[in-house]
Amino acid sequence: MGRLMLILAPTLDSVQEVNEYIMSQIPGEEKEYCSADSVCKSDRDSDVTGEWFTAEFLNEIKCSGLPNHKLRLKENVSVMLMRNIDQARGLCNGTRLLVNYLGKSIIGATVLTGTNIGDKIVLSRKNLIPTDPGLPFKFQRRQFPLTLCFAMTINKSQGQSLSHVGIYLPRPVFTHGQLYVAMSRVRSRNGLKLLILDDEQKVCTSTKNVVYREIFTNV
Repeated sequence: MGRLMLILAPTLDSVQEVNEYIMSQIPGEEKEYCSADSVCKSDRDSDVTGEWFTAEFLNEIKCSGLPNHKLRLKENVSVMLMRNIDQARGLCNGTRLLVNYLGKSIIGATVLTGTNIGDKIVLSRKNLIPTDPGLPFKFQRRQFPLTLCFAMTINKSQGQSLSHVGIYLPRPVFTHGQLYVAMSRVRSRNGLKLLILDDEQKVCTSTKNVVYREIFTNV
């Protein structure tokens, strides 16, 4: 397997910031794919006021595990699958790909990770229903199950082993053990770099390691 590099950040907003910045530095024409969003039939009669279910309202919803309404890509950018597509071919949630072709209704890519590195694949839009318990209703987003993956959230990186990791902390981590998870993704200390910002968004050399001490009671 070739050298794997990744930038980790604590929140989806920070990840999006990094991904969009890196893509802006890559030459080539950007193409935008917009999703079609609709409320699931079973939830049209829910307690949530029906007037809220406008296309604009649904388009603005962002949650973990769901591609955004607007997916902006270029050829030769790195993306990650957000759903299991074909497990027999190694096309699982978390598989990284390199975009080769951006068509009107299909995207062509090369597999970068897993057991089928080098395979050429073609992807189409899928009907995706988020499982976020914070949403009081269910809706469907028809979109390519992809997200840029120059960066990803620390939580999403769990289970991966990488040779080079950059950790971007525009604010301290906010959950127990998150900093440890980020730093333990890398195979050696030489492959780890951190960029830490203070409250004034200036580079600094320290950050908080969030630990909930009560979980160690009676251990």
